[in-house]
Parts: sequence; structure tokens; C-alpha cells
Amino acid sequence: MFSFLKKSPSQDPLSRQEALACIPVQHPLIEEENNEQGLLIRYPVEQAPFFEKVLIRISGTHPERKYMMKKLQLDVLGSQVWRLIDGQRTVREIATVLHREHQLNPREAEIAVGSFLRELGRRSIIAMRQAKQNE
Repeated sequence: MFSFLKKSPSQDPLSRQEALACIPVQHPLIEEENNEQGLLIRYPVEQAPFFEKVLIRISGTHPERKYMMKKLQLDVLGSQVWRLIDGQRTVREIATVLHREHQLNPREAEIAVGSFLRELGRRSIIAMRQAKQNE
């Protein structure tokens, strides 16, 4: 049901150019909230079978959903990158915006954006899709 929550089989790693050409896509069940530190996002995490059994035993009923929500507080830069993830921009385009607006070295911006997106992907907050050849 939630393809974001399932780990895909390991594939050959992408080259740097291929990775920069990928398009990050936000998980559809993400909830956002602005606060003074930046942006707070809530994202779904599958419940462990043991935890689900404990909930059933305590409440006497099955939980309404098979996942629980976790929180992640993003700082100003993380919030900016998050808002740039629109399902259209590539990693390279997002890094270019950071490079221009914050006077970063282009390579530093690519590394910072790449590592941030990798962490979001590890938590299943985003997925990456490869851009079509004609995009």
C-alpha cells in the first residue's frame, strides 16, 4: 500500500551525474507545521508487529492505521530545501538555488543537498525518481 515505506531491493549505485538528475518526491502522508525554528514535519513509520500486538492488548481493538507518525524539526536551510521539493525540480536544480541564495560553492551545495536528501530518503520521507530522458 505505501510504497514509500517499503525498502526497494539494492541496485547498483548511481553515478554523481545520475544522482543529481534525480527528482525528489515527498511522501504523500507528510504533515507540515511552521514554527520559530523552521518547519516541523510529521512522517509515517510502520509499526512493528510487537508494538501493534501491545496496542491491541491494551485497547482491545485493532489500531486504525498500520503506521505511527514521527516528527522531524528542520532548520532554516532544511526548510528551504524541503519547500523546493515539488516533484519537478532535480537535485541539481535544488542545489543551484542554495548555491545562489547562500553564496555557497556549487560543489558544497550539491554535497549538502545530497546528504540532506539521503537522510530524508533513509527515513522514507522522500523517494527519488529518475528524470525521463526528454526532461
